[in-house]
Amino acid sequence: MKALVSRFLKDESGATAIEYGLIASLIAVAIITAAGTLGNNISNTFQSISNKLKTAT
Repeated sequence: MKALVSRFLKDESGATAIEYGLIASLIAVAIITAAGTLGNNISNTFQSISNKLKTAT
């Protein structure tokens, strides 16, 4: 029983999987934030172009 507990405590594969999961989630949050900001900027640009076209006619 003692050997089983010792082997369990030395096993780091679960910790590694959790670390990779945390890294992946942080990357996903960064991508979502960047995509949202980029989307807003593109929307504002098209809105500005639309307003200029309306006043030009």
